Amino acid sequence: MILPAKPHPTGHPGYSETLPGLEESAEVARKLVRTALAAWHLEELTDTAILLVSELVANAVKHTNSRVIRVVVSRPSERFVRIGVVDRARVLPELVKPGDELLTGGRGLLLVDVLAERWGTDLYRWGKQVWVELMSEPPR
Repeated sequence: MILPAKPHPTGHPGYSETLPGLEESAEVARKLVRTALAAWHLEELTDTAILLVSELVANAVKHTNSRVIRVVVSRPSERFVRIGVVDRARVLPELVKPGDELLTGGRGLLLVDVLAERWGTDLYRWGKQVWVELMSEPPR
């Protein structure tokens, strides 16, 4: 007997892609996020999500020596979408204080802090994942 596959709104599989550690990878990351959100019917999160993934990719490219990065988009629960960028550096990102010199840079994590429901860093032996979570509307 053949059973049709049912897509699961949460858990695995999520969406992920390994990309070069280059600025140009942000565009591919944005497309991946758009694809995942469309599949989950969460298009209302798109603008915020693509801004956040752009910032995470930019930070990974600018502040690490990683030749490759991995972008991961998942649904840990029905209420949250998690977007993460994995790199090979173990240096933790630092949130710049609003009074610091922000004219030439350093605003990325401030945006992340304001726009994400929550964010953080998972350290691994070989690197880290910086992630953000966005809250979706509960299903009706």
